Amino acid sequence: MSGHSKWSTIKRKKEKTDVQKAKIFTKIGREITVCVRENGADPTSNTKLRDLIAKAKSNNLPNENIKRVIEKSSGGVDKNNYESIVYEGYGVKGVAIMVECLTDNRNRTASDVRHCFDKFGGNLGTKGCVSFIFESKGVIIVENNTLDEAKIMEDFMTCNCEDFTIFDDNVEIITIDKDLFFIKEKLEKIGYKILSYELEMIASTKVSLTDKDDIETMEKLILNLENSDDVQNIYTNLD
Repeated sequence: MSGHSKWSTIKRKKEKTDVQKAKIFTKIGREITVCVRENGADPTSNTKLRDLIAKAKSNNLPNENIKRVIEKSSGGVDKNNYESIVYEGYGVKGVAIMVECLTDNRNRTASDVRHCFDKFGGNLGTKGCVSFIFESKGVIIVENNTLDEAKIMEDFMTCNCEDFTIFDDNVEIITIDKDLFFIKEKLEKIGYKILSYELEMIASTKVSLTDKDDIETMEKLILNLENSDDVQNIYTNLD
């Protein structure tokens, strides 16, 4: 079975430097801040917060840091007012790109995102220009420690997974978005080690890049967008 994009696994295979870790902590911290302000600081009733705490822990964010962010957000200490903005556009050869941001300065973020697109052969589009080909799905990554492919298929079908892709060191599973946490818990009970789980936007149509220069330019565009603290997630329709 085929997963949504081998490009989506690039960030999981890269070694995380201290700078990368700091940026990840910043991004997750912003998500937690917004989540707490919107739905409260109790993870038992705020399921999104529960998932973000799990995401933070899977990225080795210390418990005290998580607690501090939640306390600042719920106590009104953090005065930053973040808003969610989604930018849509095209990379080289018309690759569709969606960029999800959380920012306290809309003008700064728009300028930074536009600069990245312009510098690496892309261009920003209008709202809705590419989002119609993307759909929200659950993505679960489980550890592949010499797993048997036949058993994987049987277990995943039992759990009503939509699709999966087997890599050397992990297995990527696609689910209906609303079933993400339920399936994640079922897989854990069966005995799978969950490396990460989150909602992602997956494209219904794919494009491929074959030219080396195009591939390098696209990688640079994605990397530069990722380096912005305001950018939370990047989705493309690259195959």
